[in-house]
Amino acid sequence: ALRGRLESPRMKLFRQFNGLEHGIKFLVDLRADLIGLLRDNPELRALDADLKHLLSTWFDAGFLVLHRITWAAPADLLEKLIAYEAVHEIRSWNDMKNRLESDRRFFAFFHPSMPDEPLIFVEVALVNGIARNVQTLLDESAPIKDPEQADSAIFYSISNAQRGLSGVSFGDFLIKQVVERLSARLPNVKTFATLSPIPGFRRWLYGRMSDGAELLNHEQEEALRAVAGDISDDNSALQSILDRTNWHLDPAIAEVMEPILTHIVAGYLLYQRRESTGTALDSVAHFHLSNGARF
Repeated sequence: ALRGRLESPRMKLFRQFNGLEHGIKFLVDLRADLIGLLRDNPELRALDADLKHLLSTWFDAGFLVLHRITWAAPADLLEKLIAYEAVHEIRSWNDMKNRLESDRRFFAFFHPSMPDEPLIFVEVALVNGIARNVQTLLDESAPIKDPEQADSAIFYSISNAQRGLSGVSFGDFLIKQVVERLSARLPNVKTFATLSPIPGFRRWLYGRMSDGAELLNHEQEEALRAVAGDISDDNSALQSILDRTNWHLDPAIAEVMEPILTHIVAGYLLYQRRESTGTALDSVAHFHLSNGARF
């Protein structure tokens, strides 16, 4: 009796959508709209909590189906993947085809009630050694390599395709399933790594510079002043270079800046934590570290 009284009557209404064609997709889209309204309408938070709880039950990882996406997939599905890509924009059909070549892997989770809608997908490059930058992986002119000879799988993009499933976690389950499948079919692949952007770093760094924090050692200070010009303050010298357009294309500046930025970003990733949870300050770092990655 207590359980019956504690359940919101609207939950009974929502469950009826489970039996309707496209009913679950309707609720996912409804919650996506609802998320955009919460800031100005806090009274809707209870409704959002009910929907999130219901969708978390329906989209439990055990109900999801993993599919490898190939160039032979229906065009409307490929168009959705192009639209949903949230990390590295897919710029053209040639770009899409390049990400589906034999030395690449593209996996997505689907739900039986939404068979034409990807829920989350991950893109993987099969290479030798850990890749140093994503531009090399996305280069459409690069030669296609034999996947059987690869020893490393680089996870370079993962995107949630349904905003209405925000907070319903299955990214870690996707990564683990993909690792298992690649290990079974490509036994030479022994190293699994992620190559990810660090979206919070620039904002954090500029904040630290404006606060006057000491970011460099003496050797780094001397090297920076040699390329920054007549600027006595180290943080001002660092910011003056970062504010320049295409500074990284100047070999002399890049040679000085690479070890400096590597040193600073390592400290950012390793030691900067959220006070409330103790987890990594950077959102992308938190995602990968909580799913088993390590530096």
